Amino acid sequence: MSRSLAPRLLAAGAAALGILATVVSQSAAEQGPPPTVAETPVPADASQGAAAVPFGVGERSTYEVRFGALKVGSGSMEVVGTETIRGRETFHTVFRVRGGTFFYKVDDRFESWFDQRTLYSLRYIQDQQEGQKDRERHYEIFPEREAYVEQPRDGKHFTEKASVKEPLDDGSFIYFIRTVPLTVGQTYEFHRYFRPDRNPVRLRVLRKERITVPAGTFDAIVVQPSIKAKGIFGESGQAQVWFSDDTSRVMLQLKSKLSIGSINMHLTSYRPAGSNASAGTR
Repeated sequence: MSRSLAPRLLAAGAAALGILATVVSQSAAEQGPPPTVAETPVPADASQGAAAVPFGVGERSTYEVRFGALKVGSGSMEVVGTETIRGRETFHTVFRVRGGTFFYKVDDRFESWFDQRTLYSLRYIQDQQEGQKDRERHYEIFPEREAYVEQPRDGKHFTEKASVKEPLDDGSFIYFIRTVPLTVGQTYEFHRYFRPDRNPVRLRVLRKERITVPAGTFDAIVVQPSIKAKGIFGESGQAQVWFSDDTSRVMLQLKSKLSIGSINMHLTSYRPAGSNASAGTR
């Protein structure tokens, strides 16, 4: 593998772990109306108890990231604990991708804190170490006033910007998707990414099938992210994502064809909720 190609492969692998993270992180262009657009559900009202969700503290999934037949890295997604953020009880989740070559290393970490009752995002942190670059971004999100701020690393002045009514960040978006019915033939449209100019995001539910990955054999439901943009989830990428066709909706596999080749992710292990719980206040 060439030194110049490694950054592109690993960056694609990092994007693949977040699935919708890449979809919403690119400038969304207008598309024609989909065949069927389903309304996006909200798990629970803020005045109610915790939402009924297919995940919980201690849940952890691990993945291998491959470029064709070549393994280029590994990833994980985990609900590491619960924390109180500005008086709200939240789930704290972590996505991580690590890998590289002798010349180029990647260690990316994406942390999300979202309300246990509504799944609205309250805080999102990106910590990306890629080659010689180290970039951190910290967002505080305020659903009650439809706003967010990006906190600069140097502690200097920051500007509040407009957000959306029911905000989701890159990490909370995928957990939210796991609560959606995902009916074959439906196309789901979302206008909930916390940075409004990146909306909408669409998911088309293609089919059901049985697949085998390193973690085992599963019944799966296949979805296709749709956006007119370059990258792993652009139309030219032909990306498809497999979720387990059961109440847990675990991400099993991702495949995407790019001009440089195919990027694939496969589930290698899954630990259900109920272990390694932690709690705190921030």
